[in-house]
Amino acid sequence: MRDSTLASFEAVSQSADQPQYLTDYSPRDKPWDVHRAQAQTVEGVYSGTVFDALAGRIRDCTGYLGFVWSDPDPETGELHLRLRSAHFCRVRHCPVCQWRRSLMWQARFLKALPAIEAEYPSARWLFLTLTVRNCPITELRHTIQKMNKAWNRFVQRREFDSNTLGWIRTTEVTRGRDDSAHPHFHVLMMVKPSYFGKNYVTQRRWTGIWQECARLDYTPIVHVKAVKPKSQLSGLSELPLRRAIAETLKYSVKPSDMKDDWLIELTRQVYHLRFVASGGVLKDVLREGEESEKDLLLADDPTGDDASEPDVFFKWHRGIKRYVKR
Repeated sequence: MRDSTLASFEAVSQSADQPQYLTDYSPRDKPWDVHRAQAQTVEGVYSGTVFDALAGRIRDCTGYLGFVWSDPDPETGELHLRLRSAHFCRVRHCPVCQWRRSLMWQARFLKALPAIEAEYPSARWLFLTLTVRNCPITELRHTIQKMNKAWNRFVQRREFDSNTLGWIRTTEVTRGRDDSAHPHFHVLMMVKPSYFGKNYVTQRRWTGIWQECARLDYTPIVHVKAVKPKSQLSGLSELPLRRAIAETLKYSVKPSDMKDDWLIELTRQVYHLRFVASGGVLKDVLREGEESEKDLLLADDPTGDDASEPDVFFKWHRGIKRYVKR
């Protein structure tokens, strides 16, 4: 079935009197076009500035993609491609590498999850967001450093320490309408089952604890949401924990915010700051800081079992901002 479907598709592609795009072969790979176009924008912002070297690295990032064919979908007959060859710049704010890094962390977490759930079968999950007021972009570094100190006090509070088995915390920075910066923490907490009984902590109490730990003279916005247990769901694809993991490990900065001088100052402000941390039984699950080109290459296919050479290659076309078949 795979060979006949592939042969039919290639025959149609070769007869077409126009360029063949990656999305013609695999519509689900449209994010490659989207993120690579965003990377080209970031390259332009960095070009000619103190970060010109980063612009050069981004320019050379994922210029060519090599894929192997996987079996077609048994229901739709759609062919799928698996990435097997690419060069990544690994610049922190490269939208392509940020996207692949997010996929890599999600894959690592999901791979470790069955063993974690087997060891702690009655554990539950919370998704917590901790915020502070927007700050001028020039004060972002100082604000994040203060938030990190507040977090160190936060995890020592009884309500957190006595309830939590493990946690993963990421920092996200969004851009305000007035070009301010809005740093906030996303936290995925693995808690004891008693949290939903005698040890329950209300959202109001979490807000008060964060206000005290961050030493704020105003009431911050804090969101806390319980993640529905798997036993209440009909299938893995609907698992809210997957959505919570994706939300926790998403981009640290939205690609749509990466433009003009705001990005230049952001890059200065967050230099060498860590945006991912973990603790308890989830410590080092993500292996943050460990990132190779191969990790990004196999981010959405972590098994990497297929070592065959690529079947088809696509080149980034800077003018039309799409991947074109070579």
